[in-house]
Amino acid sequence: MATLGIESSAHTLGIGIVDHGKVLSNVKRMYPISDKGMIPMRVADFHVKNVKRLLKDAFNAAGISINEIDAVGYTMGPGIGPCLSVGNIMAKTLASKYNIRIMPVNHAVAHIEIARRMNNFKDPLALYVSGGNSQILGISDDPFRHYHVYGETFDIGVGNMLDNFARSAGLKPAWGSSVAKLASGGRYIPMPYTVKGMDFAFTGLLTKASGMLSNENKRDIAFSMQETAFSMLCEATERAITLLGKKSLLVCGGVAQSQRLREMLQIVADSHKAKFGFAPDQYNADNGAMIALVAEEMAESNSRSYLISRCKVRQDYRADTVEITW
Repeated sequence: MATLGIESSAHTLGIGIVDHGKVLSNVKRMYPISDKGMIPMRVADFHVKNVKRLLKDAFNAAGISINEIDAVGYTMGPGIGPCLSVGNIMAKTLASKYNIRIMPVNHAVAHIEIARRMNNFKDPLALYVSGGNSQILGISDDPFRHYHVYGETFDIGVGNMLDNFARSAGLKPAWGSSVAKLASGGRYIPMPYTVKGMDFAFTGLLTKASGMLSNENKRDIAFSMQETAFSMLCEATERAITLLGKKSLLVCGGVAQSQRLREMLQIVADSHKAKFGFAPDQYNADNGAMIALVAEEMAESNSRSYLISRCKVRQDYRADTVEITW
């Protein structure tokens, strides 16, 4: 039997189907973001209008029917409330109508798990980098088996920083790749660098970079901001891998699509004789397959059944509160 996953934490509506870890389908539709950002209710309306059609597309691509689904997972959080609610309602509807198990999934854990499974890593250090958050995590058994957060941003995620700078610079979506293209060939300008132990902060860097746009070359600013931000992440990650002695390093989340960040992390891993890995880009971006994968892991490792009426959304759902039962 297969497992279906629904991702709706932000502007991406994704539905995936997996069977014993194999991805049968992974389809998505994305709300078209303007240079002014997103209005949550409009994004949620977009998801509502597209979810039924996308569900049909997922089953067509997988070549199976709803009757072959054993469990349905949805993104419980973190994320944008109205958007999360769309996935929650659809999952509860399917679970109730077809009498299948429902699994509430943490978005960050799903990013880590799909990358971990695809690289066949058992106990990696994970650098999770996205628009909403940036964290360094690893499995801990104290006081229960979970992803412990060893370091994280004090303010905004690195993806948020890149997006905000791109809008200020007049770049077009997708903003992360637009900044990377602009940064190519730039020269370095000193920028604020904030690392405290294994934690980091990006607002000072963003403020400095955005404030320089009227006086400095955009290419140089983009290059300097990106190099500084990624160097901060690498320093904190290297400190964590040294402290913990991990033998494998993952990068996951939307910003993990950055070739430059991967290159820098590869150097960190090599210097500690650790394996380095990441998922293909379609699984680093928000997607339904990662939700389905974790839902399947939850269903197979835990006999607990979640009551449909108790399945809610949590905008502040932290990865380190999730018990890892698999």
